Amino acid sequence: MSTVMLDGGDRGCVQLLLELRALVADVAPGTVIHLRTTDPAAPLDLPAWCHLTGHSYLGPIPHSGTPTYGIRTHRVAGAGTDPDNPWRPAPHR
Repeated sequence: MSTVMLDGGDRGCVQLLLELRALVADVAPGTVIHLRTTDPAAPLDLPAWCHLTGHSYLGPIPHSGTPTYGIRTHRVAGAGTDPDNPWRPAPHR
């Protein structure tokens, strides 16, 4: 199992989720993503996004300096988010 770092810097929720969604699409299931961000909404948005998309929110990574949060990716059939709104489920077809 590998770990990948996504440095979100001070980007806000929408940009973070767009970048996170793109990264998740490129990594193998089971990969742990450490998302580093100063966005104050991240501790609320990331667990909700993981619940929505079927990935596992691992919580804050201790002793990481800049706030960093862990996410374990899973292969999730049919799950996804709206292409233009990564905080919403994909439309059912």
